[in-house]
Amino acid sequence: MRPEENGVPAVAVGDLVTPYKTIMTAPETFEVELKFPIADADDMTLQILARGARRGGVVRQSDLYFQHPARDFRQTHEALRLRKTDDGVRITYKGPIIDSRTKMRREIELPVGREPADFEQFRELLTILGFEPVRGVDKTRALYDLTWEGRELELAVDAVDDLGNFLEIESLAHDSDRDAARDVILRLAETLGLKNPERRSYLQLLIERAKSSDGPGPDRLDRQP
Repeated sequence: MRPEENGVPAVAVGDLVTPYKTIMTAPETFEVELKFPIADADDMTLQILARGARRGGVVRQSDLYFQHPARDFRQTHEALRLRKTDDGVRITYKGPIIDSRTKMRREIELPVGREPADFEQFRELLTILGFEPVRGVDKTRALYDLTWEGRELELAVDAVDDLGNFLEIESLAHDSDRDAARDVILRLAETLGLKNPERRSYLQLLIERAKSSDGPGPDRLDRQP
């Protein structure tokens, strides 16, 4: 297994190697994504493989989201996430959503370490700086690459702890082609028979589920980005 591909930590299944998440730091680079709840993850996997998807890796992701000390991410629709996987630790900033049909937003993701201790140290650093931990999100993600209508897409079949199974379709785009990326994703979803996309984040869904089952709960659960 090659530890990196083009400088990006990778995961492997057999001889297949793929970056588990592309780092987006270039100006005017956007993440365009849409996700859907799915009843049968195995059936959905067969459907996307039948359309030419290539298997990537399976990763376990443990995320922790933070609230900004000076502005309310609930109002700005931003997010700051610290993620731990077997391949290392990354921090991700997600900008405001700028599309009404998909989750289209700027995203900047940076590696900050490779050891489990790096996660705790960076969490401590953010806390000292005034960022408040909101809630964790844990999931197992199976990754697939698909070329659809000439565009490279990343598909993820997610099993989210305490929430269920989802298919996420994602593309990277620049300002000039972000609408084209959106339209390709929407057409693929239609081909797969997927309707009623879930625009809420996993974080928001878990918070709402906790509130509905346990009452208001701690104040921190109200502070989702």
